[in-house]
Formats: sequence, structure tokens, C-alpha cells
Amino acid sequence: MPFMPVKFTLQKRVKLAQGLWMIYWLSVIVGIILFSLGIFFKIELRKRSEMMDNNESHLVPNLLILVGLLACGLNAFGGKVCHDSLDPIKFAKWKPMLKPFLLLCCGFNALLLLTALLCFLMQFAVYLTLAEGLKNSIKFYKDTDTPGRCFMKRTLDMTQIEFRCCGNNNFRDWFEVQWISNRYLDMSNDLVKDRVLSNVEGKYLMDSVPFSCCNPGSPRPCIQHHLTNNSAHYDYDHRIEELNIWTRGCREALFYYFSSMMNSIGVLIVATVILESVDMAGLKYLTTALETMDDPENPECESDGWLLEKGVKDTFGDLLTKLKTLGSSNQVVEGGDSPEAAN
Repeated sequence: MPFMPVKFTLQKRVKLAQGLWMIYWLSVIVGIILFSLGIFFKIELRKRSEMMDNNESHLVPNLLILVGLLACGLNAFGGKVCHDSLDPIKFAKWKPMLKPFLLLCCGFNALLLLTALLCFLMQFAVYLTLAEGLKNSIKFYKDTDTPGRCFMKRTLDMTQIEFRCCGNNNFRDWFEVQWISNRYLDMSNDLVKDRVLSNVEGKYLMDSVPFSCCNPGSPRPCIQHHLTNNSAHYDYDHRIEELNIWTRGCREALFYYFSSMMNSIGVLIVATVILESVDMAGLKYLTTALETMDDPENPECESDGWLLEKGVKDTFGDLLTKLKTLGSSNQVVEGGDSPEAAN
């Protein structure tokens, strides 16, 4: 007995074909959106590449571009089939392609689910890449005259301004590195010389942050130097004062940005899988309803449509039998080749 059978009249077949045509073209629009999101995600990763130590993975955006293109092609084809389905002459040329098309759609849904899963799982890799990349970016901030790092200062400054963040974990990360190049230090100044000599690694460390850490919304002029020295500023106590620099680390800010994007894309892909499943179910009903018409020359006659020709249990049983038969035939072929090889 067929699984989920439905009786169809001419009016129902027409409404199903029209509804499916609209859903298929809606799926084409979703495919364009997925393709666009893949391009956007790839561009964003390229823009933040230096913040990720040039180790970012482009697997997810590449898959998004691929599934976007596939969605456009498959759903445009499905829309064309639905458009021609009520014309027996036009539908006849599509009929042999429908079974492979539905199998291809099943494979496409599996690819969509894999892409959605990667959107959620790859976030941990993004977090680790950001942690290492930002750590090195801060270390190389001063190297404006070193080939390959000339624009690191500009990139990190623009990132801190755009994402309203400071440092890797927080602003104190800047206290642990020398972020001012030696070419801009007056080594004849005793204070500068003493600070360099007092450090075992010969670095000029200070409790200061770059200008890009400043919060322009603060009513007080930015205090970016001597942040932990209360006597250096009037009416200031760094332990209780709300600092007028960004206190959130850039790793947290950037990870929130990328994880929000990836979560949104993942949810959209899951919704796309549901939409594609509706398309497949509707097309199966439509094709079986057209194939089982009592009198194909009489469009007014009734017909039966179903999702599976047999029940779910019987269908899976037949599938397993076919797989076993295929496996047995392969073994026979291998066994038959052995004597020939021996001769």
C-alpha cells in the first residue's frame, strides 16, 4: 500500500503545480541569498585575515557559494518541470529525468545539512584562530617598516575602532608588549633609557594603549597613557573610575561577530532544507498524480498521488535487498576474475 496516498482532481493538480512553481522560485531566491552570504563571508574573512594570522579556513564560505549555485540550478529546473507538468506533451520529455532529479535533490539536502553542521562546529576553530592571530597582531603592531607587516598597525587600529574593543583579551594586553617602535623612542632621554634597561628583554613597556582604544562617548578626554598611575591624572582612580577606553577584548568582539553570522547562516540553511523537502514531497505527489490518471486524454479524471509507492518499512526493505544484491554481484565478479588472473 502506498505511503500517504492522496486523491487528486484536476483542480487539485493545477493548484499543486502552481503552488510548487512558486515555492521553487522562492527556493531560487534563497539560493541567491546563500550564494551572496558565501561571498560576503569570504570577503569578511579576507578583511580580517591578518587578525587570524592568515590561517583562517574558507571551507564554510566556499560550501555556501557551491550550495547557493546548486540551489539556483536545481530549483529553476524544478520550477520549469512544474510549469510544464499540466501539458502532457511537454511533461513527457521531463518524465525520464524526474527520478534522477529527486535523487540529486536528496544528495543536495545532505550537502545542505553538512554545511549547516559546519557552520556551528567551525566556530571553535575561528575562536582559536582569532586568539593566536590577535596575539601576534599586537606583537607586530610597531613593525610599520617591516615588509609584510607594514599595514598591521592600521588594520588593528581600524579593527579596534570598528568593533569597539581593545587588546586581545582586554586592554591590559598592551601593557605586556612594546607597541612603540624604537625609531620613535628618544634613547637620549634618561626616563626612556631607564625603562628599557629595567626590562630583562630590553623592551619599552608601559601602562598605555593606542589611541584606537579610546571611547569617543566618554565625557572626559581620553586617558590612554599611565592608566594605572592615579597621580598622573587629576581626580582619577583606575580602581574605581570607569575607564574611557574600550574594556572588551577584540577576540570576544570578533568572535561574537563571526559566530552570530555563522549561527544565522546555519539557521537559514536548516530552513532551506525544510523548504527543499517540501519541494521534493510536492513534486513526488505531482508526478505520481499525473502518472496514475485513469484516462490521460481526459484531464478531468481523478488520480492518486503518494510519497512512496510502498510503506516505509517495505521501501527500506527493498533498498536493503538491492544493496545486498549489488554487494553479492561485486563479490561474484571478483571471484570470477581470480582464476583468470591465476591463468
